[in-house]
Amino acid sequence: MADSGCGGGAGTGLAALDARITGCRACPRLVEWREEVARTRRAAFADQEYWGRPVPGFGPADAALLIVGLAPAAHGANRTGRMFTGDRSGDVLYAALHDVGLASRATATAVDDGLELYGVRITSPVHCAPPANRPTPEERNTCRPWLRQELELLRPTLRAVVVLGAFGWQAALPALAEAGWAVPRPRPVFGHGSHVRLDDLDLFGCFHVSQRNTFTGRLTPAMLRDVLRKAARSAGLAVAG
Repeated sequence: MADSGCGGGAGTGLAALDARITGCRACPRLVEWREEVARTRRAAFADQEYWGRPVPGFGPADAALLIVGLAPAAHGANRTGRMFTGDRSGDVLYAALHDVGLASRATATAVDDGLELYGVRITSPVHCAPPANRPTPEERNTCRPWLRQELELLRPTLRAVVVLGAFGWQAALPALAEAGWAVPRPRPVFGHGSHVRLDDLDLFGCFHVSQRNTFTGRLTPAMLRDVLRKAARSAGLAVAG
């Protein structure tokens, strides 16, 4: 039976958490939108069956590095069922992860494409595709228990977090605090390249890999690779380049 709210249900571990996330129906606006998109589909994907549900995190359960995005794209992860898979933002992110030695391939097209992440997990503070790519603060806060639980489960191995964009930053800081990390007051301000030490965790800020940022050059592949390398090294992961 699908969860009516966030954070409930039986079972332990990331696999159980991911399964509960995919049944969440806590935000009526997001449920309506994600399911409408899945029914109507984009013409280019008219022959594909859309996922149309909340998208769980992707990556190993013993990840040392966590990447926190914003929300699934309507015709990307909401279609494929995997974070940053099937859209141009994902093309940029996975190419950079591959360049620095953290992903097995540079592209992410479908859940069965063979892509593996090395020591890295990718998640989002909002697990459903929102209209106009803009979740509300209320939706972000409703979804936060999922992120808190994910952080708690990753804590034994997690050593660094990269947050993509100010929205994710605003969601990640209270989730980190609720998961047991000591977050400074006043809370650190988001900025590209920002770095904050939280107990045994290094927190990094990076502009989001949105088309608006990558097409205008606000975020270049080199800038993204630089943040990923710094975060991976702080997490104790081997990097290329």
